[in-house]
Amino acid sequence: MSLGLLKKSKKFLVGISILLFFIGLATIVIWFVPDPNEFVDTPWKPPSLERILGTDLFGKDVFSLFVHGMNMSLRIGILAGLIATAAGVAVGAIAGYRGGNVDEVLMSITNVMLVIPTLALMIVLADFLKIRNEMLMAFLIGITSWPWAARSIRSQTLSLKAREFIDLSRMSGLSELKIIFQDVLPNMFSYIFMCFALQMATGILSETALSMIGLGPTDIISLGGMLRWAILWETVRTGKWWLFVPVTVAITLLTTSLLLINTAMDEIFNPRMRRL
Repeated sequence: MSLGLLKKSKKFLVGISILLFFIGLATIVIWFVPDPNEFVDTPWKPPSLERILGTDLFGKDVFSLFVHGMNMSLRIGILAGLIATAAGVAVGAIAGYRGGNVDEVLMSITNVMLVIPTLALMIVLADFLKIRNEMLMAFLIGITSWPWAARSIRSQTLSLKAREFIDLSRMSGLSELKIIFQDVLPNMFSYIFMCFALQMATGILSETALSMIGLGPTDIISLGGMLRWAILWETVRTGKWWLFVPVTVAITLLTTSLLLINTAMDEIFNPRMRRL
């Protein structure tokens, strides 16, 4: 029933369509664009039929840079989302199910992490890493973004823990880990996916923010890196809009699509928000 309603949700359909468009751009179109490091034309050539997004200061094809940057930003966002969601689920599920001292210790750590400004922490950590590749960036973002997910998963676990089918599993002699993996987590899969969607959006925005201040991936093309170069080259002042407008619009649409997917799923799977 819920899946049928999801297919009828306009928010979900719009969100998933935008997301699939950018995924297709980053995984399929990428094979048909020139090498992003190749000097293909004269510098600062405006968009044309030959060069969809024109060229940059060095004569590189901006559309090719855009597609490769989208690929990298999506990969970092997905990896960061997986790391943050996995950490949040692990901490939240164990704290919620075990309770007692385990819950107090894990939630104390979570609360400490919550009061630390995430962006400031990422900036400090990124500054220590002189070489930042895709995996390091994803880990850096993911390991600083899990606390709110942990608290949310803990609340869901506490609710499920009181259900009768959990009591039956305990009576049957299943271990705590088996109950968590076989009974608790499967019953909150939709909620975990919603957390992942938000964590992925956070990962993309965090990478963009870090790259714009020079702490993003080194020697890797990303959407945030393109905005950094657009700032350094003063493209806003000189009117070279094709270097920053498409990237800004893409980041906005990409993160908005993930928020739409999250909102649509929350309206359908959350009984309090479900619209009859």
